Amino acid sequence: MTHAIPSKNSRRTFLKASAVSGVGLVLGFYIPSLTGIASAQTATKKSYPPNAFLRVGPDNKVVIQVSKVDIGQGTLTALPMLLAEELDCDWNNVHAELAKGEDVFRDTAFGMQMVGGSTSVAHTYQQYREIGARARSMLVAAAAKQWKVDPAACKTAAGVITGPTGQHTTYGAVANAAMQLPAPETVQLKNPAQFTIIGKATPRLDGAAKSTGQQKFGIDVDLPGMKVALLARAVPWGAKIGKLDDSAAKAIPGVRKIFTIPGIRGGQSVVIVADGYWIAKKARDALKIEWDAKGIERVSSDSLFAAYREAAMKPGTPAAKADVSSLATAPKKIEAVFEFPYLAHTPMEPLNMTLHFTGDACTVWTGSQFQSMDRQAIAKVLGIAITKVDFNTMMAGGAFGRRALPESENAVEAAYIAKVMRGTPVKVMYSREDDLHGGYYRPMHVHRVRIGYDASGKIAAWDHVIAGQSILTGSPFESFLVKDGVDGTMTEGVLESHYAIPNLALSVHNMQANVPVLWHRSVGHSHNGYVMETLIDEIARSVGRDPVEYRKALFAQPGGRSSQALDLAVTRSGYGKRKLEAGHAWGVAVHHAFDTSVAYVAEVSLKDGRPQVHRVTAGVHCNMAINPRTIEAQIQGGLVFGLSSIQPGYEITLKDGVVQQSNFPDYMPVLMGQCPTVEVYLVPSADTPTGVGEPPVPPIAPAIANAVAALTGKRLRKLPFETIAT
Repeated sequence: MTHAIPSKNSRRTFLKASAVSGVGLVLGFYIPSLTGIASAQTATKKSYPPNAFLRVGPDNKVVIQVSKVDIGQGTLTALPMLLAEELDCDWNNVHAELAKGEDVFRDTAFGMQMVGGSTSVAHTYQQYREIGARARSMLVAAAAKQWKVDPAACKTAAGVITGPTGQHTTYGAVANAAMQLPAPETVQLKNPAQFTIIGKATPRLDGAAKSTGQQKFGIDVDLPGMKVALLARAVPWGAKIGKLDDSAAKAIPGVRKIFTIPGIRGGQSVVIVADGYWIAKKARDALKIEWDAKGIERVSSDSLFAAYREAAMKPGTPAAKADVSSLATAPKKIEAVFEFPYLAHTPMEPLNMTLHFTGDACTVWTGSQFQSMDRQAIAKVLGIAITKVDFNTMMAGGAFGRRALPESENAVEAAYIAKVMRGTPVKVMYSREDDLHGGYYRPMHVHRVRIGYDASGKIAAWDHVIAGQSILTGSPFESFLVKDGVDGTMTEGVLESHYAIPNLALSVHNMQANVPVLWHRSVGHSHNGYVMETLIDEIARSVGRDPVEYRKALFAQPGGRSSQALDLAVTRSGYGKRKLEAGHAWGVAVHHAFDTSVAYVAEVSLKDGRPQVHRVTAGVHCNMAINPRTIEAQIQGGLVFGLSSIQPGYEITLKDGVVQQSNFPDYMPVLMGQCPTVEVYLVPSADTPTGVGEPPVPPIAPAIANAVAALTGKRLRKLPFETIAT
């Protein structure tokens, strides 16, 4: 397509592009180029306005550039819905493309092109609507000029402009003329009551391609002359190569080059480049490497948990200070220790990146959550300007945070390889085993909580200590996301709990371990939500109060979004009214994360000491639902993602510095046959939408644990669940 030409001076200037004749209307916002993460740190939201591209062809085809990589969350449909709504075009003519990694597509709030934190729709809601409205205004103005009528007297619908005397034309017919007109400085956006596209359950634009196997992902990239690279990464992390015998590997036909590059944590990696994946794998298996791990920590999960438990017994760096002296005299008390293991992301499509470095420019194909940072990292390694990196965003087969590395470690290693393979396109691939062994996990955590309360459940004090590795300390995000020694991702969901808990003291221990850690879908909420929701439930039941009634009484905002979500789930599930089968019990949990509230009411029984989840009813308050069909899928997917965390064996364990799991058979998520019936209900709202990618994860495990407690009286304080003796 023809791209907009950026102005050097304007920010919110809506630009015309020098379109080739016949291409039609091409629009875009321009923002100054990103010079580094420091730019984002100092930016205000208004300093980084929205950006996007739109093409209206003479055939009325509307092509919308989607600035957010689609990792399964449905941006390839939701963002075009926003734009098409205000454009008033025919949805049947809408096509979507994943936008390249370019400054013009930076996130409106983060100042960099990225996907994370359930912000894809929330941060583009205004941006894409404004672009659609401006484009519509220009098209109408072009038609009105031809008819010599007042543009205000014209109407639009389904891509057709109708004049005051009934004359009409299509968007495609006037698109080139519209290109000659100035873009309006301001536009009037629709009232939500006028929406015809937003809010409708809409089939995904990528649905047909994915369901027929036609969708191309990053791992499908195939270029003439392309080679495949695999890496033998250091064991343990940070180790260097002591001895390397690659003679057997080099003797394998099709092996083109073997060399070393820097690895993560100061270590080294051996790279094998071959004509294909299988050849590269055989060659890697034939390598004889002695790793020099002198001075490198070799961690084991058992010893780490012991150290974490010991640390959690003492106050850490304070995140919230409070007088908890009333704990000593409280009529009722709970003291609990919770344990959460390392978790891997395991997206269905493992990491991969294809690069073609010619010496003065590089073309990249990959599905990345951090296009801006990856592009910049590649340019730095290759020693070229960032504008010389042509970054093609590919559809990604899941991510859950795995494709958002703060220091772009996978892009850096790919760039080192491309530099050696100058002139030859090379695809750098991870196997499933590489992904599980290569690092980057949700950190393990230990919580110690002491609560004092009275016979009515009134809380006197809550003393909470969390021990775990910081995701952000040492990363480019530390300077603005770690405050006074506290990594905000470690405390989220407790510190900003939707409950009004008096005298809440919260502190953290930043534990050190030679294990690379990373945000994982729902980040700190995944473990904090479990702790909060099981303890709240425990207090309620210990004083004879209904868990739903107790939660509603404790919400900081009575009748607020969490309360509404809970009410909806309770009503739709029949909780408290519908008689359950013998041996079944209700489990309730509600959590507010990433500005969205999700409540689950689960119906659970026990079989052979394991919880059987029969049905889950979800109440969701995410404000306006852009595409209810996608939201339903997101809630179901997030629920299953969280449900896996209770499965036996669903944990990453280490022994002597080595991850013990290698693939799905020993890191088994929930399978289709184990999934419960899930019903999703949305609280109606016309307010600006919030995200739904991460919020469905935290409440499912505590909902099930609370049901187990109702059945057995036993509280489960360790994930994954151990077999329950009944």
